[in-house]
Amino acid sequence: MLTLRKSAERGAGNHGWLQSHHTFSFAGYFDPKHMNFRSLRVINEDHIQQGRGFGLHPHDNMEILTYVVRGHLAHKDTAGHEAVVGRGGVQFMSAGSGIAHSEYNASRTDPVHLLQIWILPAEQDTEPRYQDRTFDETLDGGGLVPLASPDGRGGSIRIGQDVVLSAARPAAGAEFEVPLAPGRAAWIQVISGCLTVHGQSLAAGDALAVEDEAVVRMVAETAGEFLLFDLA
Repeated sequence: MLTLRKSAERGAGNHGWLQSHHTFSFAGYFDPKHMNFRSLRVINEDHIQQGRGFGLHPHDNMEILTYVVRGHLAHKDTAGHEAVVGRGGVQFMSAGSGIAHSEYNASRTDPVHLLQIWILPAEQDTEPRYQDRTFDETLDGGGLVPLASPDGRGGSIRIGQDVVLSAARPAAGAEFEVPLAPGRAAWIQVISGCLTVHGQSLAAGDALAVEDEAVVRMVAETAGEFLLFDLA
């Protein structure tokens, strides 16, 4: 079963310094038909102006991943972690029993483009933790690269949920076949370019949920970038 989520149908917010698109209900955008997909709760595509960002604010019991598409993002939290991550980098914060953090565009001259991802955790009130890693050079190889997983496979960041998040920057004509174990589902989020999944054409900002399939088949019609979630 294939379920298409078109870019233009997402929630949107323009705050001047921040332009955001919400795949699932978030903040002032509410749609009971688009609350989550399995444990995938939030995908926000954000463009943040130079020198601006989200001030210190709290979270708990959520696995939060930020994938940087372009620019540099600065992180600071109340556990003492500070870092700046650039293109192809991932920041991960397991909010657990509670932590506060801020996220800012680290540049005074250039915007930052990112996807903020929230995943519901398998366990509640765990010890908060932070990690970041860059996958930029590996992604430039064009293949599917694991970014996050429950077991840290392939050098990915270990998260507290049975979700494997991968990314790819394919060249035009690249083909992918990703097996799905029984009972699992996939969510494909296109960042740029054009991707065909089981005959369904997806452009930048589009997404597709794939259920009850043994294999996810994808063809890059143009060069681009996308995320793939493999969910229990």
